[in-house]
Amino acid sequence: MSAGPTGRVLGGVAAVLAALLANLIGFLVLAALLTARPGDPGLYPARGDGGATIALASHGWHSGLVLPRAALTGPGGGPALAEIATRFRAYPEIEFGWGEARFYRATPTLSQFDAGLALEALFTPGGRLGVVQVVGLERPARDSFPYSEIVPVRISGAGLARLLARLEASFRLAEGRPVAGGPGLYGPSLFYEGEGRFSYANVCNHWAARLLNAAGLPVTPVLDTHPAGLLLDLRWRAGLTPLPPPDANLSKP
Repeated sequence: MSAGPTGRVLGGVAAVLAALLANLIGFLVLAALLTARPGDPGLYPARGDGGATIALASHGWHSGLVLPRAALTGPGGGPALAEIATRFRAYPEIEFGWGEARFYRATPTLSQFDAGLALEALFTPGGRLGVVQVVGLERPARDSFPYSEIVPVRISGAGLARLLARLEASFRLAEGRPVAGGPGLYGPSLFYEGEGRFSYANVCNHWAARLLNAAGLPVTPVLDTHPAGLLLDLRWRAGLTPLPPPDANLSKP
């Protein structure tokens, strides 16, 4: 029995949707291949002594990097990181995150997500101003963020210097000093005025991925747009996996 007019229309719509989906998947795969950035085998994996263990902290909607405070004054660092190392001297580890100034400040958790602010942040022509959040951690990242995905990364000394240089460049300086912009979202923290423009093509997870790439890790910006994609990218291309959750029952920021 031949299909009636309604069946033929529905079949045609399904075929068009399937073709569009296939084209979209093909486009994303091609974009991922064309934009993938290679790692530097001279920097990563780290060999011998002189490196440091850092961590990617993925909070579900946002990613940051956790560094030993003592490393901030080493090669690659500058006046911004030196001042932060002094100001946060009571904390052995420091989390850094970058994002759009208004949306970042207004969104400590997903429950406070504002779609209007998000759309402005992503699609304003020319991008929007960025800020850096700096958080002092009394305990290791795994214990400080029990409900986040924590991926430890051992990097070489040379890789650390390059990462620090790129991190230093994330801060806007005024008279040679970083410009503080008020309290952060959680814990002992501050916002600082940042460099760079936030947009759909340059989100917080891209920022974190570029820092890791500076340290020698391979990254894939198309995947790294979302925290889950960044975690997948690190697993596939760098062989890194998150730590298991801790036993402590603490609050996620």
